[in-house]
Amino acid sequence: MTESPENRSFVALLCAVNVGGTGKLPMSDLRAMCERIGFDDVRTYIASGNVLFSTGLDADAARDALEAALHQYAGRPVGVVIRTPAEMARVRAANPFPSAVPSRVGVVFLDAPPDADTAGRARGVAEEEIALGDQEIYVHYPQGMGRSRLHLPGATGRATTRNMNTVTKLAALAAERS
Repeated sequence: MTESPENRSFVALLCAVNVGGTGKLPMSDLRAMCERIGFDDVRTYIASGNVLFSTGLDADAARDALEAALHQYAGRPVGVVIRTPAEMARVRAANPFPSAVPSRVGVVFLDAPPDADTAGRARGVAEEEIALGDQEIYVHYPQGMGRSRLHLPGATGRATTRNMNTVTKLAALAAERS
């Protein structure tokens, strides 16, 4: 799809959806919700709250519209982090752990730059390696995310994690739209 000046493509990453038994949201419901809001060309990717769409809204307005619809659906606030196709490509390319197993590299997507001292203030660090991005925190989990006790104090506000396999696929799907 070629993006017109009025229609922009985005990737929305929902926070705390379909992870560990919390925040169940069927992706068919998410697609329908996005279409009701007026988003076009809606596509979800795996059941962890990833949705690609296009809209005439800017990123902040699209996020606000989706968060409002999610709040109505879930009865509680559900945070959303928005990225453009170019931003997703940048996140993928900036992976500071390219030789690590992709499923063991997590990207914490934030709605603001992480604090410069985030890595130094992290608690529960065992073998994890932490690197800061523009609006992301990259973490290499040598033993896997599920075994980690890592707590990142700079991951407040809207924050959600995807592994590098998911980031790579979302970047590729988003690139098809731009």
